[in-house]
Amino acid sequence: MIKHVRELAEQLFKNENPNPHIAFQKVPRPTEGSHLRVHILPFPRINECRVQELLQEGLARSQGAPTATRGDKKCVVPAGPPVVSIMEKGSTVFNSAQRLEVVRNCISFIFENKFLETEKTLPAALRALKGKAARHCLTQELGLHVKQNRAILDHQQFDYIVRMMNCALQDCSSSEEYSVAAALLPLTTAFYRVSSQ
Repeated sequence: MIKHVRELAEQLFKNENPNPHIAFQKVPRPTEGSHLRVHILPFPRINECRVQELLQEGLARSQGAPTATRGDKKCVVPAGPPVVSIMEKGSTVFNSAQRLEVVRNCISFIFENKFLETEKTLPAALRALKGKAARHCLTQELGLHVKQNRAILDHQQFDYIVRMMNCALQDCSSSEEYSVAAALLPLTTAFYRVSSQ
C-alpha cells in the first residue's frame, strides 16, 4: 500500500511541478556598456522602378474592378430613444434657473452667517458651479457683496467663499476665454478675514 501511495505522490508531484528546466527560460543579460552603443540599422534603398510598377498595378486594379452595388435589403429598424418634445425643453431652462438659485441662496446664507443652511446647500452649489451660467452668477453675487462693503469675513465664511471660488476656477476653461477667472481675480483680493492675534 505504501508503494502505491508513493507512486501516486510522485505522479501528483510531477503534474504539479513540471520539468524546471523547461519552465524557466534564461534571458541573457546585456553586456557592460551595451546601452551606450547605438543600434540603428541603415534604411534600405528604395527601388524607384519597383515603386512605380506597384503604383501602376494598384491603379489598374482599381480602374478595372466593377463598383460593388448593394442590393436593397428590407429590415425592421429598432425604435431608438424617444424624441424630446418642446414641452421638455422648458424643464432644462427651469433646471438651469434652479441651479442659479441654489448658488445665490448659498452665498446669501454664507453672508447671513446661517452656517447650518450653508452646510446643506453647499454641495449642491458646488455641483451647480460646473455650469458656465452658475460660475458667472457666482462672480456677480460676490461682486454685489463687495459693493455693499461686506468684504470682511470670519473664518468660516472665508472658508466657504474660497471653496466656491476654487470650484469655479477648476471648471473654468479656454472655451469661455477664462472670463470667470478674470472676474474672480479682483474678488480674491477684495475678500479678507481678520486673523486672530
